[in-house]
Amino acid sequence: MRRFVLGLSIIVVGVIACARGGPQNLGTSPSREDWEWSVYLGDAGRTHFAPLDQISVENVDQLVPVWSYDTGATEGALSQIQCNPIVVDGFLYGTTPRSHPFALDAATGAERWRFDPTAHGSAAQGHNRGVVYWAGPDGGRVLAASGQDLWMLDASTGVPVPEFGDGGRVDLRTGLAHGLEASDVGSPTPGVVFEDLIIVGTKVGEVDGAAPGDVRAFDLNTGALRWSFHTIPHDGEFGAETWPAGAWRDRGGANSWSGATLDAERGIVYLPTGSATPDFWGGDRPGDNLYANSLLALDARTGERRWHFQTVHHDLWDRDLPAPPTLVTIERDGRRIDAVTQTTKSGHLFVFDRDTGEPIFPIEERAVPAPLLDGEWVAKTQPFPTAPPPFTRQALDLSGLDDGWRAEGFREKQMARLEGMRMGEDYIPPSLEGSVMYPSFDGGAEWGGAAWDEETGLLYVNANEIGGVMTMIEAPKEVNPRSVYLENCAVCHGPDLEGTGVGPSIRKVGERRSALEILTILALGAGRMPGFVHIPLPILERLTAYVSDPDDEKKALAALDARPGSDAPFVAKGYTYLRDDEGVPINAPPFGTLTAIDVGAGTIRWQVPLGDYPHLVERGVTGAGTENYGGPVVTAGGLLFIAATADETLRAFDKRTGEVLWEAPLPASGFATPATYSVSGRQYVVIAAGGGKLGRASGSTYVAFALPETEKD
Repeated sequence: MRRFVLGLSIIVVGVIACARGGPQNLGTSPSREDWEWSVYLGDAGRTHFAPLDQISVENVDQLVPVWSYDTGATEGALSQIQCNPIVVDGFLYGTTPRSHPFALDAATGAERWRFDPTAHGSAAQGHNRGVVYWAGPDGGRVLAASGQDLWMLDASTGVPVPEFGDGGRVDLRTGLAHGLEASDVGSPTPGVVFEDLIIVGTKVGEVDGAAPGDVRAFDLNTGALRWSFHTIPHDGEFGAETWPAGAWRDRGGANSWSGATLDAERGIVYLPTGSATPDFWGGDRPGDNLYANSLLALDARTGERRWHFQTVHHDLWDRDLPAPPTLVTIERDGRRIDAVTQTTKSGHLFVFDRDTGEPIFPIEERAVPAPLLDGEWVAKTQPFPTAPPPFTRQALDLSGLDDGWRAEGFREKQMARLEGMRMGEDYIPPSLEGSVMYPSFDGGAEWGGAAWDEETGLLYVNANEIGGVMTMIEAPKEVNPRSVYLENCAVCHGPDLEGTGVGPSIRKVGERRSALEILTILALGAGRMPGFVHIPLPILERLTAYVSDPDDEKKALAALDARPGSDAPFVAKGYTYLRDDEGVPINAPPFGTLTAIDVGAGTIRWQVPLGDYPHLVERGVTGAGTENYGGPVVTAGGLLFIAATADETLRAFDKRTGEVLWEAPLPASGFATPATYSVSGRQYVVIAAGGGKLGRASGSTYVAFALPETEKD
């Protein structure tokens, strides 16, 4: 394996000249000279596959960086770039940390255009995973989301297309039963184009009062709403009996935020959904809550349900389906089966017949623990696939508490931390004592998705190996600024404002921002944070005063005239991840893995650790893996490319064995899925290096790699 050192001279704004000379094995494939990565994750089946073999197991160690593009747009210490860029007609289309779409020359990285939605009235948006291309009758179009708006831009110029919606945009709240004023409805993951439709899912809030997660299709020529599927069924619709009567009028969530997958030949669009809201309390929504936590198969033309499967009944654990499903064709029992696979945060893979939804492997409904809080409602069973086996461990491995490289007294400290918590079973409901989840809130599998290679019959998925704890607290009986904070903000920022694994500390935000700035963020949101525009302005003003100075008891406890939001008796204390003081999971390694699953056989072919924590490498601890975000790409050249790790590295693996063949440092961690494509006979691999997670610094750069050019005569 060769590790290429990425020099500072390469990481600059603009275009870097391609290296001349060097090895003479570019090996062009004329029939694939201009193969395009024209769709998010490679194709509408979300296979992450490219039929390119110019870069191969024989020459991948010769890859060099050939251009970089600095977006120059970050949002501070926690900004990210989660974008999987697409390439069409020699243009590379991506998004900045602020979700501003742009176009580059795919061969050189030179900027062609950039569009700022906020300059045209859209709300700002944090992370974004990419854009959609449509070859329309009047020329190419790019569809990109920002805030509540879905924009259509001319693919050549970046100018809004006025015929689409209102001056080039459609409001993604269109057609919802409620939440029409919500500021947290958006579409961070690209939708899919089918005929003259753009089919999109949305993100919504995760607290009481959130908008419903209806899936919708808009006319690409006009922006008109063509169909809508109610993920919280309306009266008389299939599944309505799994909710309280009339739930569709005021309940939220069950949204498809992680992306859609299309089988155009069958005319079926497959959409995974997330949990109902609020995430960790379900006493006021008894029932299984269809179509939350479900894989939906819808008629792409009409939105009618073909079939569905619910992977978690009545979710209390934030077990959203985290990534778009992957279409595969497998050999099993002497026949070829067109199947759809769905990864989960719990580390399971579900495999279904694409047409009927019949499981390819048996799925068992197993009894799970009863509720632990007064008034809570818990499903009596949960579904478990019998094959393939889980690709993560299913319980917290406490042997890691004895690792010699940990700090002195580590075991005693962690055992004291875990004392009295509920642990040792699947699906332990949230509790006052704290309930241990393994894997944690972020998986298992995450939004990067899985890669499918038909040649080997292997599905590749990267996963996190970390535990978490969900602790509930009794909702304050009083109505004051502190109680409003606990009910709406503590799940991310902690009950004491000191932060959690999801949100940063805001305890001293009043020293950094003015009251007006804090009020604006509370009302409209910022980055990943949703807005609370539904809370009356006088209450937001009082909440602003409390957040600015949380130690002022007079501001914190002064009574309010009304309680906004939920009347739930319990609220979540916050996302708690079982990491040590250095940000490393407390369990035994590996902390992150890359797994190859033989889908036809229902077995795991190989599994390897993914990445290393740099400070552990300094102590001689290697092969431990890291938490990881972003997915893999697999090619006909025998390779799998993935970044995703905390150690700011892009790697190439042998797709048959899991051996690392090449790696290169990045200017920031690549918490995104790479793309690979070819232009004029040259194959490129590009990754967005945006950092901003796992304690890593934020970045703003896209980096492209290729083999050295053949010397010209």
